[in-house]
Amino acid sequence: MTRKKYISLILILGSLTALGPFSIDMYLPGFKAIAKYLHTSTDQVALSLSSYFIGISAGQLLYGPLLDRFGRKRPLYFGLALYIVASIGCFFSTSLEMLIIMRFFQAVGSCAASVAAMAMVRDLFPVEENAKVFALLILVLGASPMLAPTIGSYITAVFEWQVIFLILTIIAVLILLAVIFLLPESYQPDPSYSLKPRPIIGNFLQVLKDPQFLTYSLSGAFAFAGLFAYVSSSPIVFIDVFKVSEKSFGWIFAGLSVGFIGSSQVNSILMKRYKSEQMINVSLIWMVFISMVFLIGSLNNWFNIGGTIAMIFGVLCGVGISYPNTAALSLAPFTKNAGSASALLGAFQMAVGSLASVGITLIKSHSPLPMAGVMAASSVVALLILLIGKRFIKNKVEASADAGVIAH
Repeated sequence: MTRKKYISLILILGSLTALGPFSIDMYLPGFKAIAKYLHTSTDQVALSLSSYFIGISAGQLLYGPLLDRFGRKRPLYFGLALYIVASIGCFFSTSLEMLIIMRFFQAVGSCAASVAAMAMVRDLFPVEENAKVFALLILVLGASPMLAPTIGSYITAVFEWQVIFLILTIIAVLILLAVIFLLPESYQPDPSYSLKPRPIIGNFLQVLKDPQFLTYSLSGAFAFAGLFAYVSSSPIVFIDVFKVSEKSFGWIFAGLSVGFIGSSQVNSILMKRYKSEQMINVSLIWMVFISMVFLIGSLNNWFNIGGTIAMIFGVLCGVGISYPNTAALSLAPFTKNAGSASALLGAFQMAVGSLASVGITLIKSHSPLPMAGVMAASSVVALLILLIGKRFIKNKVEASADAGVIAH
């Protein structure tokens, strides 16, 4: 694989991975404008975010079997086409109900991109390189929190909120063209792979029976929930509680993403000396510590906007370290069922993320407390799952090594 080809693959796979998060982050600054246009409240508009999370959770499991049966690209074509149609539907939404429904189908389409990207990493790169490749994907994925809210805030300030979904449509069309002409098929269709319910369930159960997958996918999902808690409540915390403008919110959101992106790249450097399991242990302990400080401080009103940003930054650094390593160790045992494993991995992340979003709404407090509480709870659960689950892993497949970039 040439360096040019390697970079091309990373950019395309990263764009596929980033499509879903970009679709979330970009419209956050437009909540007030959407609420005003649809004659509702920002709390009600947040239901469109919840429906997006639900759509991703359900859609992940849909595409896993399809990717193993038809190869990676054909289901990807369908998902991207569905995303484009649903984005156009969001553009023309005239009621909150229509927006919620269109966001659901937009999510179902976008998760084809994320599941396919995860499976193709497992297909195209040696298993010992997977954690490093996932870290590089985060570098591309980082464009979402850095660019999307800022772009969304300026669009909302200059144009109508519907333009956000017009731009998302254009982005999806460009990604689809890149997939068609530049992305190779990494897995040949398997006619023997049955799409009947019983075999599909059997394949998922086979993945779930692997203690390595179950341990690292669940611990990673709960750690990743810290990011969902931040995304779900950040407009309320910064715009409603701390009274920053939509433009300032975009810049704060972009700045905080540096913690997530930067730590993922530091992770790539540290992996030259440490194994993925060691990185996960340290990152989860750090997340428990910093999120508990955030929770105690929120209960006692210790933090102003600067302190709140510092606490969120610390949690996101932990997520950036844990995510590529838990994802790599989760998928490492699989070759034939990589599509199903990727689907379950994504489904766990989104399902737990949806619970985190719901948890935010259940804690009634006009402060950063809901965000801090969910971050602390999810971090503690992630660490407990890791500590308990490791006892059941007998023959662990490693996902880290001192290998360099596969470019010759």
